[in-house]
Amino acid sequence: MSVRDRLAEISAIGRDNVRGGYSRHLLDPAEVALRSWFRSSAEALGLSVELDGNGNLWAWWGESRRGAVATGSHLDSVPGGGAFDGPLGVVSALEAVAILKAEGWRPARPIAVCAFAEEEGSRFGMPCLGSRLMVGEIAPEDALARVDRGGVTLEEAWRQAGLEISAIGPDPDRLAGIDMFLELHVEQGLDLEDRGLPLAVGSAIMSHGRWRLSIVGEGNHAGTTPMHGRRDPVVAVSSAALAVREIALERPAARGTVGRISVTPNGTNVIASRVDAWLDIRAHSDSEVRAQLDATIALIQKRVAAEGCALQVHEESFSPLVLFDEPLTARIAGLLGGVPAIPTGAGHDAGVLSAYVPSAMIFVRNPTGVSHAPEEAAREEDCEAGAQGLAAVLRNLTGEASR
Repeated sequence: MSVRDRLAEISAIGRDNVRGGYSRHLLDPAEVALRSWFRSSAEALGLSVELDGNGNLWAWWGESRRGAVATGSHLDSVPGGGAFDGPLGVVSALEAVAILKAEGWRPARPIAVCAFAEEEGSRFGMPCLGSRLMVGEIAPEDALARVDRGGVTLEEAWRQAGLEISAIGPDPDRLAGIDMFLELHVEQGLDLEDRGLPLAVGSAIMSHGRWRLSIVGEGNHAGTTPMHGRRDPVVAVSSAALAVREIALERPAARGTVGRISVTPNGTNVIASRVDAWLDIRAHSDSEVRAQLDATIALIQKRVAAEGCALQVHEESFSPLVLFDEPLTARIAGLLGGVPAIPTGAGHDAGVLSAYVPSAMIFVRNPTGVSHAPEEAAREEDCEAGAQGLAAVLRNLTGEASR
């Protein structure tokens, strides 16, 4: 098989006919189908598959569960996401194993191919949920209480899927068994396309966080309420979104986004009573993110108050600056032919694991530079180069068992 063939196997799963692209969210029918595909694909390669207590899938090559080199990514997507963000890393890991097996390679240390749960946070609002739970960065009770857009809690979704509630939480034994983690991912920008290169390694992940802004006004009749007497949270959130952009534009390399808005009661002839909006801020350091947040909230508070509304701010997640393991990254860059190291503004499971085990990333060129949208792309030859490169890295990192 090839990377293209493996991606083709899942190309019909989770297509979004409204947004375009794919919508694959934790434990929904599409994501469950992808889990089944992962299991069957891994078992076809002779790997033993297990589901951990946090919803992460692990496919093992080797009898031991200690000293492993782990590689993989995630299977879920943002709403209307592209075909490569997440699945390319999982597919390439499986293909790399297939390449090594076809060569007759026998690794001296175990290899684990993993598919982490809820990396995008699109259903329950916590990015990298599965990896964060595993390392203990989120309390199980907090995770179980999270609610999706349909009002379903994570605990309810877990029970409906037949998963064990008591198993959720820190998994120190599994973490201790991983010596290194490597994640291959489609690039989410144009750096490699501009350089004319198919591959790079990751140097860092920008600091970033998510906050829920709740703006409360006064619900009323659209036809009988004079304009001057309104406390309209929709007007307030519109001004708030402009404030996010204004503050971000003042700061070099900063990012500020309002990408999701929920209006209550969401009626055509009704002045809304409440609006919830989700704010995403990213910058090159934790302090820059916090400073940008403070300035943004101060301006939003002023504009919300001018509309006679009240503002509440709730932090949903914060991911500090990640600097990937330098010796491992340099070693991988050399094995790939001396490719450059580039930073990224996107979060990844590798970023979570990097605080606990040496971690690194490989990026595959994206000719459009678009991600989290249907236009996300990767050339077939670059995907194959990524899988071949990953196989070479695994060969080097694991060493060959004596015969």
